[in-house]
Amino acid sequence: MDTVYFGRLLTAMITPMTECGAIDWPRVDSVIEHLIQNGTESIVVAGTTGESPTLSHEEKLELFRYTVRQAKGRVKVIAGTGSNNTDVSRQLTREAEEIGVDGVMLVVPYYNKPTQEGLYQHFKTVALSTSLPVMLYNIPGRSAVNMNADTMVRLTHDVENISAIKESSGDLVQVMELVDRKRKDVAVYSGMDELVVPYLSAGSIGVVSVASHVIGREMKEMIEAFVHGNVDEAGKLQRRFIPLIQALFMTSSPAPLKNALAAMEICEEHVRLPIVPLNQAEKTYLQTILQSLQIIH
Repeated sequence: MDTVYFGRLLTAMITPMTECGAIDWPRVDSVIEHLIQNGTESIVVAGTTGESPTLSHEEKLELFRYTVRQAKGRVKVIAGTGSNNTDVSRQLTREAEEIGVDGVMLVVPYYNKPTQEGLYQHFKTVALSTSLPVMLYNIPGRSAVNMNADTMVRLTHDVENISAIKESSGDLVQVMELVDRKRKDVAVYSGMDELVVPYLSAGSIGVVSVASHVIGREMKEMIEAFVHGNVDEAGKLQRRFIPLIQALFMTSSPAPLKNALAAMEICEEHVRLPIVPLNQAEKTYLQTILQSLQIIH
């Protein structure tokens, strides 16, 4: 499979909510259109940014159906079907495949704190249950376990449909080791908006982004500048948007992002407990940054 099958700019999409906590379907449509118009090439549905821990099984399936239907083939749809329960993840993956998604993303099991062998067996079991391309998602900051390079490399060589890795450890040495030893057609993506250019330098091909909800065109410009050899320009863009990226993660995600999108009149800022909206000081700080970048006026 082509290493850029999913593209270079992928977005981990939010799940818009109403004030009472239901999924706001008209706003889901608005977000999908906004992402497509601003350079997103694949949409990750029901990932962490989509508040997956608080979505029911049926809500996830409906989100997969809705996004596939609304995308109309213009972008690829990647279903977040990972969990810390191997059997549940396998079942959701099979159902997502029946719906017609283009791939699935499987996160490192959280809370269980599995060994490296446990991670290998978990991912192998789920990946072998589907014919879809599989993206592994390493995020030790949330899962409490780092999937090391040896395990990721082993999985890419042993399981044919593992085709991408979202790497969010922030460990550039690990990224370089992974890039050097993985199966050649496996794409490595940065899972960290603040480190896109360093990850590209280490051999990744793009990013699974949160900030692309707000600065999608700019993120794509940054990646394209790097790919075409204009590393200085890519670095300038990365540095310019660091304050915004940091602000989008100043408290529990996706509360800051939803507040930014509300200021941009794309969706409301409602989130589900245990996430809470920004307080007034946080809102003021974020909006000051958005104004300084001329994202809002």
